[in-house]
Amino acid sequence: MSKRALYIAAYDVADPRRLRKVHEAVKCHATGGQKSVFECFLTPHERRGLMKRVQSLIDEQEDRFALLQIEERTQPILLGIAVPAVDPDFYYVG
Repeated sequence: MSKRALYIAAYDVADPRRLRKVHEAVKCHATGGQKSVFECFLTPHERRGLMKRVQSLIDEQEDRFALLQIEERTQPILLGIAVPAVDPDFYYVG
C-alpha cells in the first residue's frame, strides 16, 4: 500500500452548488480543517482522483482550488486548541 503524504486543500468557489460539491469531494479525504481549508492524507492515486474530481466540478474562470503538499520533516506550529494532523489507519467514505 502506498504511503500517504499530507496535503493542504484550499478552495474558493463562487457558486453555492459547486461549493457544496467541492466541499463534499475534499471532505471525503480530510482528517481536519475549517470552512474551505482541509488537511488531507493522500496516496498518489488518491491525489490524482481528487484533482480530477475537483477539476470536473469547478468553473476555472470563477473558482480557485489549491492542493499543497507538506513535507514530512516540516514541524507544524500550532496555536490555541490546534492538534497535529494524524493519518488514521482507515477512512470511511460514504
